[in-house]
Amino acid sequence: MLVLGALFASGSFVASGLFAPRRPHRAKSAPYECGIVPRTELAERFPVRFYLVAMIFIIFDIEIIFLYPFAAAAGELGTFGVVEIATFALVVFIAFAYLVANGALSWGPKRGSSAPSGMGHIDLKELTALMVRGGHD
Repeated sequence: MLVLGALFASGSFVASGLFAPRRPHRAKSAPYECGIVPRTELAERFPVRFYLVAMIFIIFDIEIIFLYPFAAAAGELGTFGVVEIATFALVVFIAFAYLVANGALSWGPKRGSSAPSGMGHIDLKELTALMVRGGHD
């Protein structure tokens, strides 16, 4: 069955290459997105913050997925399970705090700053020390 599947896939590629129409045109090779033909070049690159928010969403989705089995077996796991899930939640929270401290969720220009909006940088040791002190300097 695997051989039959491989033959069908390779046969499809060969047939497409042999029988596909070849009429190149400038409009066919132009960039096209969502039905809108771009009239000008983009002035700036696509902001990376959209990807950061997507990664935060995925991280919390994964955390929720791992919490369901724990909730189902919480009685059987006892103290060990509570310590393990607390450690897991703490690691996820530290990653989230790091992203927030670096400005991953701030969408506009920084107030009081004439610099272009961008993610600031905070050192992981500085963040850990700040969290241990409870946010007080």
